[in-house]
Amino acid sequence: MNDAPVALITGGGTGIGAAVARQLLEAGYRVTVTGRTEGRLRDFAGGLGDPEGLLTVAGNAAEFEDVQHAVDRTLKAYGRLDTVVANAGFATHDSVADGDPAGWTEMVLTNVLGPALLIRASVEALKESRGRIVLVGSVAGFVNTPGNLYGATKWAVTGLAENTRRQVTEFGIGVTLVAPGRVETPFWDGLGSLPPGRLLTSDQIADSIVWAIRQPAGVDVNTVVVRPLGQPN
Repeated sequence: MNDAPVALITGGGTGIGAAVARQLLEAGYRVTVTGRTEGRLRDFAGGLGDPEGLLTVAGNAAEFEDVQHAVDRTLKAYGRLDTVVANAGFATHDSVADGDPAGWTEMVLTNVLGPALLIRASVEALKESRGRIVLVGSVAGFVNTPGNLYGATKWAVTGLAENTRRQVTEFGIGVTLVAPGRVETPFWDGLGSLPPGRLLTSDQIADSIVWAIRQPAGVDVNTVVVRPLGQPN
């Protein structure tokens, strides 16, 4: 039986999630990638040559049945689960004073409930592997910005990471919060343009995530904040 480690990444068809998946595949991991759009997942897998160690599962990161299905498919295909990366998330790019509430529910559910559901669905398998939970947060979860509801969701992820660590560390499960600053990803599509100044690449953030995942047994790296040089806040 193949004993290569296994990772499951939500929102892995593009951006940071896709970069993490590529790097882990190159490192010999078997990887499951989830996303809402089956066609996008097929394109991602096809762009990599449909590697044998890549499983794609369409589903909504904010629906527990979908998340549990992805975990179950991973365990059935690979027989183990060593790492989960809660990467799915998005921003409505508006504010509580003048934004459109129509988009807020989906954002809050995806950004906050989604990581919690992934933890719940995977924790028993991670106990067996003494694995790792990685939550992709944001600098916005440490720095207040006027009216920023997206930032409030990332403050929740910051809290969820530490609350989870305090519960699962006794099971031998590590928890890492990776909080990027500005990154050049499809995250900015809703704004219509990239923000000014230097941006990190998805691969640069993936470097930090993979570094945390591949720490030696017994080492728990908990919080990694990664900004581009020149980003003051």
